[in-house]
Amino acid sequence: MSARTKDEIRVGDRSVPLSNPDKELFPDDGITKAELIDYYRTVARPMLTHLKDRPLVMERYPDGYRGKSFFHKDVPDYFPDWIRTVRVPKEGGSLTMAVCDDTATLVYLANQACITPHPWLSPADCLDCPDRLVFDLDPPEGDGDGEGFEAVRWTARRLGDLLTELGLRPALMTTGSRGMHLLVLLDRRTDFDTARHFARRVADVLAARHDDRLTTEPRKNKRRGRLYLDTQRNAYAQTSVAPYAVRARQHAPVATPLDWDELDDPDLGPRQWTLRTLPERLDKHGDPWKGLSRCRRSLHAAEQRLDDLA
Repeated sequence: MSARTKDEIRVGDRSVPLSNPDKELFPDDGITKAELIDYYRTVARPMLTHLKDRPLVMERYPDGYRGKSFFHKDVPDYFPDWIRTVRVPKEGGSLTMAVCDDTATLVYLANQACITPHPWLSPADCLDCPDRLVFDLDPPEGDGDGEGFEAVRWTARRLGDLLTELGLRPALMTTGSRGMHLLVLLDRRTDFDTARHFARRVADVLAARHDDRLTTEPRKNKRRGRLYLDTQRNAYAQTSVAPYAVRARQHAPVATPLDWDELDDPDLGPRQWTLRTLPERLDKHGDPWKGLSRCRRSLHAAEQRLDDLA
């Protein structure tokens, strides 16, 4: 059953109330809230593997993607009690955050105009131990999607090769915004300080190999046109855009997992797939990250290999 013009829809054993399903969230393309909801129902199976069991930050756009937005961390009182929550410590107190474990919750969040969900890098039952490592690659400052994205593709290949050399199994996706993410699944035996330090060391090694093209310099005025290897997300309470999440940009582009051989496609761009085209890609090719959970690795051996390289 489509979400269009309905007051509520049945999702599994839940009845999820809908409000203003005809509200246009992407008016340039006539994409309504109902269409966003239907999209998330379609991609729920592969997407939930990256949302389950982890706190979630909701990026909400009640007036559409061009309107005022906010990052919503705490769960409002009006959320139904069947949505799982987790109490998260923070400086000076704590937050109660949503956990998206099922399709009904994903639909409910979409109805709240949560265009983009951002999960934590650690699971709810072990908040201090990340089970994923993220490298964020955006074009050098001032570059557009053309030559700038070529630099992202080039860097993604070299970074992927280095991580593989260290015995890890990196995964690749476009962000639906400007660049790409490389993701490494971890075995949950590493704290954030260790993971972040390792990611920075990897970035330093790669930048040293290609110091004319890459940098780990966080200050923009010091980068001199080089691509910044961003490892800042690998810290407690930081988030990363969820695979298959819609982004708040024109045409509703989607963060899209890739096979590594797709990196060689000269037509590849950061916003290649959209809310309207991604379901067909899934139907034709399946989920490139299916079985990714088998690629979890310990950082212990990788750290030893990195010591040898450094």
